[in-house]
Amino acid sequence: MDISVIVPLFNEDESLPELADWITRVMKENNFTYEVIMVDDGSTDNSWQVIQSISKINTNFKGIKFQRNYGKSAALNEGFKVASGSVVITMDADLQDSPDEIPELYQMINEQGYDLVSGWKKKRFDNKLTKNLPSKLFNAAARRSSGIKLHDFNCGLKAYKNKVVKSIEVYGEMHRYIPVLAKWAGFRKIGEKVVEHRARKFGVTKFGLERFVNGFLDLGTISFISRFGKRPMHFFGLYGSLCFLIGFVISIVLIINKFIHPFQGLTNSPPFFIALTAMVIGMQLFLAGFIGELIARNGADRNKYLIEQRLGLD
Repeated sequence: MDISVIVPLFNEDESLPELADWITRVMKENNFTYEVIMVDDGSTDNSWQVIQSISKINTNFKGIKFQRNYGKSAALNEGFKVASGSVVITMDADLQDSPDEIPELYQMINEQGYDLVSGWKKKRFDNKLTKNLPSKLFNAAARRSSGIKLHDFNCGLKAYKNKVVKSIEVYGEMHRYIPVLAKWAGFRKIGEKVVEHRARKFGVTKFGLERFVNGFLDLGTISFISRFGKRPMHFFGLYGSLCFLIGFVISIVLIINKFIHPFQGLTNSPPFFIALTAMVIGMQLFLAGFIGELIARNGADRNKYLIEQRLGLD
């Protein structure tokens, strides 16, 4: 199979028929063999009924329905698990991503050898103050911390080699950092394509300002995980040991000084409390690293989701 298109969605029943017709037309024009996996992230409207209707007309369209809303990362992760196309393309369901971009994205992966190609919505129709400006700040921070020269990490329109999506795990709200996860997994050829950003035709955006706060928090998380996710003791143990050592050395100096000056107070001097605090903090950091090691080795259930129905998928 040439292409798997994964469409995560939440309450998008109005846009789905038009999106399905558009994808079908593009696939037929380019003679692609394909599947479209629509992941309903716990919609409360008629999205799942629309997906069922589309699948009856065109069996290339398949569906996954979550029992409740888990978020975009969960939807993408479940889609990645079942995708069988040699090239996997993700796009949003709100018609702001254009399926006409699919042939060139496919060509960049299949012929130019990219592992991952991320869309760049160079011209946007979003509010400049509430979305565009925070997005630019977020992307600048992500570029600096990850070393990946992309303008738009959070663009929903991306293309991947199949082995890329099978090698990464997306959870929490890490969908913003899939290029970072891919690089961390050893996929280095990451490209970018300017794509069309269309004005929203139906409904309202599902994301508020809080996503940018969460985005920066997740950036810190992914930066830490990419370096110390499999070895947290290397971070906490290092700084814990260093902190404890500083406190211990100060304590030894104070004890020696007590022997030299027996009538000088020990516990009423600032260095005593500095030493005590440093040793306590050092022990806490060391224990945090130890507990982190245990958690890192026993986190196999963090990506289990309750799926109510599957459509066209084994």
